[in-house]
Amino acid sequence: QVQLVESGGGLVQAGGSLRLSCAASGRTFSRYSMGWFRQAPGKEREFVAAVRWSGGNTYYADYADSVKGRFTISRDNAKNTLYLQMNSLKPEDTAVYYCAARLGSFSYTSVYEYDYWGQGTQVTVSS
Repeated sequence: QVQLVESGGGLVQAGGSLRLSCAASGRTFSRYSMGWFRQAPGKEREFVAAVRWSGGNTYYADYADSVKGRFTISRDNAKNTLYLQMNSLKPEDTAVYYCAARLGSFSYTSVYEYDYWGQGTQVTVSS
């Protein structure tokens, strides 16, 4: 089992920044691909960003078009922690943000492909 705990959410004005963290435990963190998803009220959970493990110490980052150029995903394997740096926030970024993980090769943009999920952290962007 893998446990994931998100933190860092809050209230911020449009144009501001937040840094989300996801602390992982229970398994070998470095071998897992990790993703960030978000869900706004009444909407489906959607892909935001992912760091995919490609073997050894090789990783690739991918982003949804809606956040490209504004968000940056990163990971610290020594601390078993995933991060999402969010800059130039917009009201449409308001959602609960979830961290997810899966070991191995998979379709990383799909909600249904991940094995482990955190409980989420609320991000609210006011205009």
